[in-house]
Amino acid sequence: MNSDLQKLQPYPFEKLRLLKEGCHPPVALDHIALSIGEPRHPTPAFITEAVLSHLHGLSAYPLTKGAPKLRETICSWLSTRFQLPKDSLDPGHHVLPVNGTREALFAFAQTIVDRSQPNPLVLMPNPFYQIYEGAAFLAGARPEFLNCTEDTGLMPDFDAVDAKTWEDCQLLYLCSPHNPTGAVIPETTLAQLMELAHRHDFVIAADECYSEIYFNEDEPPVGLLQAAANVGNDSYSRCVVFHSLSKRSNAPGLRSGFVAGDREVLGQFLRYRTYHGCAMPPHHQAASIMAWQDEKHVEESRRAYQEKFAAVLGILDGQLTVRQPEAGFYLWAQTPGSDTEFARQLYDRQNVTVLPGSYLSREADGINPGEDHVRMALVAPMDECIDAANRIRQLIESYY
Repeated sequence: MNSDLQKLQPYPFEKLRLLKEGCHPPVALDHIALSIGEPRHPTPAFITEAVLSHLHGLSAYPLTKGAPKLRETICSWLSTRFQLPKDSLDPGHHVLPVNGTREALFAFAQTIVDRSQPNPLVLMPNPFYQIYEGAAFLAGARPEFLNCTEDTGLMPDFDAVDAKTWEDCQLLYLCSPHNPTGAVIPETTLAQLMELAHRHDFVIAADECYSEIYFNEDEPPVGLLQAAANVGNDSYSRCVVFHSLSKRSNAPGLRSGFVAGDREVLGQFLRYRTYHGCAMPPHHQAASIMAWQDEKHVEESRRAYQEKFAAVLGILDGQLTVRQPEAGFYLWAQTPGSDTEFARQLYDRQNVTVLPGSYLSREADGINPGEDHVRMALVAPMDECIDAANRIRQLIESYY
């Protein structure tokens, strides 16, 4: 067996299941899950219809590279959304469709990391999406965790990373907007990271899956390719972004996303994926084209999140230390004591499930930055979110 498999830690939801053992939530209260980031807004009907109407495509093998129309549509969406220079993206070389960004984020490290080099490092935010850590281990690298705390604006303190760490870094995972804090990395910081990537010879993998869920319509989150173009790096050298229809279009079951950026890096990633056997099914490609071409359903979904956040924060005001994130659909709340105890009591007494922040983090530099926080995903319908917020308030008032 691959010995690196032994380095993989239990997934957060496995830990959560163990935490809830022995609890007996009130049977009179319906369970409300705020623990998992699975969108529950309705999937647009036109996406479902596109899947059904293109089932005839099952008679042929799809290309790993994806259909030209899909690649063209993705390039058009990227150029419009992030104000990229006209024709700076070549659909034949700058973009690859993927079966959801989870598999792509994992596979990407297998392409990038050179395990023959001494001390290969993969840097990532802490708290983080656990796929980054697993990808690093299975690629033969060591994950290096960059703490995100209130003192650093809930983002990594990149200025505190020493030169030797940057020199050993082969891959830097970014998550902006950040899961779980909702923080957005400023464009100036992205420009700084690009300069470091060229100086120290590493690749930036920017997970931007939450980029279309935000609260200020006049200031959508900046993207890595946008920052690259604005500093004259319109070849997108050492920059790769990951986007998904799961969050943007409420279609997690479609398993559709894309990777875009540096053509030389994507050329090698395509080579890997050709052997990996991960071509997107033709009917999913057809539905994806329709989804990337439409913004109305995205705007409607965004308004629904904005309304839910306003309602929930109004109920929790004065009860929990929590504020509206810059983007994304998570609340990152400080707990009145242990995060695991809070999550257990909330489930046991109110039948509401949240995810302890310590399950999303690792100890680094003497701290676990997720401790005494919980992540709450406001993905449920409005009435469930309001009900959950009232139950959280009741727990705090009666127990703490």
